[in-house]
Amino acid sequence: MDRFDPSRRCVWDIGANVGLYSCYAAKARDCRVVAFEPSVFNLELLARNIYLNGLTGKIVIVPLPLSDSMCVSTLNMTTTEWGGALSTFGQDYGWDGQKIRPVFKFQTIGVSSSDAVQILRVPQPSFIKIDVDGIEHLVLRGAQAVLSNVDGVLIEINDGFHEQSEQCQKLLLGAGLVLKEKRHSALFDNEGSFGGGKVWNQIWIRT
Repeated sequence: MDRFDPSRRCVWDIGANVGLYSCYAAKARDCRVVAFEPSVFNLELLARNIYLNGLTGKIVIVPLPLSDSMCVSTLNMTTTEWGGALSTFGQDYGWDGQKIRPVFKFQTIGVSSSDAVQILRVPQPSFIKIDVDGIEHLVLRGAQAVLSNVDGVLIEINDGFHEQSEQCQKLLLGAGLVLKEKRHSALFDNEGSFGGGKVWNQIWIRT
């Protein structure tokens, strides 16, 4: 986010959780932000954080999940904690491709990124951050028209979840983006850590 072009400042935060990326982009980088977060438990904290940081005029909350198409399906949640993660929409697998055990679930409407622009009139992003714990490839599949106009994407990918990682690479390359770098905390370097050292934040850019 520190490399954002000042003239192109609309950011989509897909999987906004409680708003860490959203608030940083809006406050530190003066960006307009669309925060997609479907968790009923996270939405309160997201809204509070936006309000407490004086960012109500800069961040729009969309309380719907993104996927590859518009549909009614189930948000399967592995926790009811505020600020929790590791949930999935419309699928029964999680961040590692393995079947999840939901402790809470509800039906909601999911939309594709193209639907968000065409139907909901959400502004086209110049940058996208995606962290949705396993269905990143589905979000990208429904975002081809949107991706063709972005400058960059920050996305969490599990190299051990081959379907996800291979599909994401194919879709991002097909949109004309190239992998600039991938990072994760040193805490995640060893096999005993979360993701076994295979989960990375990848930065894709248009050259």
